[in-house]
Amino acid sequence: MSAKVKVGDRAKDFTLLDQHGKKFQLSRLRGKKRVLLSFHPLAWTGLCAKQMKSLERYKERFDSLKTVAVGLSIDSMPCKAAWAKSLKLKDTRILADFWPHGETARKYGVFNEQKGFSERANIIIDEKGRIVFYKVYPIKQLPSVSEIVTFLKRL
Repeated sequence: MSAKVKVGDRAKDFTLLDQHGKKFQLSRLRGKKRVLLSFHPLAWTGLCAKQMKSLERYKERFDSLKTVAVGLSIDSMPCKAAWAKSLKLKDTRILADFWPHGETARKYGVFNEQKGFSERANIIIDEKGRIVFYKVYPIKQLPSVSEIVTFLKRL
């Protein structure tokens, strides 16, 4: 069962492998950077590809706003590696929430138990480790990166 999460909550720590097999631990960025968790349902789907490519396009902008943007889905690390290569992602880390299946999505309240994958969602965690932005999008809607950038500018 997914946890209930809201703005103001302390972000739950997690460690996941990225497409390169390198560990990403959320708490290692606490006190240093903001983090955008951009959940997408599944690799190898058109809209999810657009979502991850948009993070890549905005990488310099995120850097200027002291924010690390990562993509997450329930796919395995080898799947993420092949997908990242096909998308030509060079700077954006995409994390494998594969096993335990969807555990991080559950921690953040975005795991869809009926479908077995995460909702499409953006969650921003500030430098202190607090959730400051939490939005679940309709599954067929591409999240607006400009909405995220505008929000980050106001922090």
